Amino acid sequence: MPSWTDSLRFAFQPVVNLMTGGVAALEILARPEAGDALAEARRDPELDGRLAVSALRAAVRKETLLPLHVNVFAATLADLGGLGALHDAVREAARLPWEVTIDIGPPYTHVPSRALLEAVASVREQGFRICADGVGDGDVPLRALADLAPELVKLDASLLARPAAVRAMRTLCDGLGALLAVEGVETEAQCAAAREAGAQWAQGELFAPPARLPAADVYVPPRSPAVSPVPRSGPSVREFVRPAALLPVTASAGRVRALLTGSPGVSGVVLVDRAGVPVRSVHRSRFLLSMSGRYGHALYADRPAVRLGDPPRTVGADATAREVLDVVAVGGRDRTSDDVAVVDADGRCVGVVRLADLVRALAETRVEEAAGLNPLTRLPGSDAITVEADRWIAQGRGFALSWVDVDGFKQINDTAGFAAGDELIRAVGRALQGLAAGSARVGHIGGDDFVVLTEAGGGAELDALVAGVLDVPWAVGGRAVTLSVATVLCAAGSVRDHRQAAACLAPLKRVAKGLGGASWVVGRAGTQGHQVRRGVRARAAGGW
Repeated sequence: MPSWTDSLRFAFQPVVNLMTGGVAALEILARPEAGDALAEARRDPELDGRLAVSALRAAVRKETLLPLHVNVFAATLADLGGLGALHDAVREAARLPWEVTIDIGPPYTHVPSRALLEAVASVREQGFRICADGVGDGDVPLRALADLAPELVKLDASLLARPAAVRAMRTLCDGLGALLAVEGVETEAQCAAAREAGAQWAQGELFAPPARLPAADVYVPPRSPAVSPVPRSGPSVREFVRPAALLPVTASAGRVRALLTGSPGVSGVVLVDRAGVPVRSVHRSRFLLSMSGRYGHALYADRPAVRLGDPPRTVGADATAREVLDVVAVGGRDRTSDDVAVVDADGRCVGVVRLADLVRALAETRVEEAAGLNPLTRLPGSDAITVEADRWIAQGRGFALSWVDVDGFKQINDTAGFAAGDELIRAVGRALQGLAAGSARVGHIGGDDFVVLTEAGGGAELDALVAGVLDVPWAVGGRAVTLSVATVLCAAGSVRDHRQAAACLAPLKRVAKGLGGASWVVGRAGTQGHQVRRGVRARAAGGW
């Protein structure tokens, strides 16, 4: 009796990198002409496993170089204890296991967690990468998500209507070392929302619909400028990884030439050993120039391509953009356009980054940062500090939020003039910025008000900063000037967002302004009372 597998077809949908605008991978989707393949596979783990193998072979027949995403139900992995047949199929196709990501989909209900985690450990040992699929529209428990520690998490587009949930998931992904993708994106507004909420990858009809042939081109809307805090060391390389063209180190120059001439978008080839570790990097232009010389083809075509390669430049997947620039800066100028291989913890090549992508991102970061700077002090405004505070809160980190104010500033402007007042504000801003250490962030929220975000509890770092700014003999036009500081200490979990932290800080500001001379008042979020640490009417505090 004919089975639906007799007429089974597959479609391919690109997964796009929202940062580079390129295709990061292809997801392979079953499209039977009759019957419900997914319903049958959900009930039959053996069938689901065979379906994954068929999907891989369908992609291999298309001769695509892109990484592949193969869908498997969570129950299938738990029941089979791994995917040995898929691993064999990958090897037969001369692909590398880490070029294949297993998209583990719900339902998770009644799936034995220990069996699932053991199966995931097994496929990871074989080299496959793991994606948690259907998050937000399925029944994936958060505990299971953390235990799986996937390299990629795919969210349903319906969550874009709840941006706080997407931002929280991005924070979780950062902690797990995973990328965040959104599925089912159909409009430019959804794409913008995904970017705004922190998604790095996406897929959906907007970019390219599922098709029988892998899409050569995708539409990715241009990024809109947005002010957001970026680590001082630059954005993570993980966001810019492009698929790598990988060949075994034994590949001939003729095979490399065939790959490059048949794939115009490939900028180079990484030659890897049996373990997937980069051995040589072949640059497209230099290689083809050598091969096109008078005797190039005769000399090199049947010989190993390693003779025309260079030692690879590599960085870890957790490196930052600026660290990559440091790697590129070492060596000859003729290699500044070479791809940099990105390797995982085992040294295996998982992709490449291009210098142009990093330079553009760093330039955009500078523009975005400049847009949010106060024009007088060139310090970040309140938005950058509050977003950073919310990020720390989501990460479960404690912090100290301090407010710094110039006493009697209006009178200073009225008597000494606006120019003198502006110079005083600039001087205070320079002092705060110079005193900020480690991860401390200083912002100028307008007028004579500054805000400082420091690590949990304040401690010696905060003490030194406050002492450094209060002990300065500030003066304008021969008249002494004092500052007031108020600090709220926010232990992990004591506040839900920056607004609640600011509300806890407000009464402390009033107390500090009511003291004479340089003053400093400290309180704790969620508790009554305060401690006066500096001020002419300071008295011993009887606890918090």
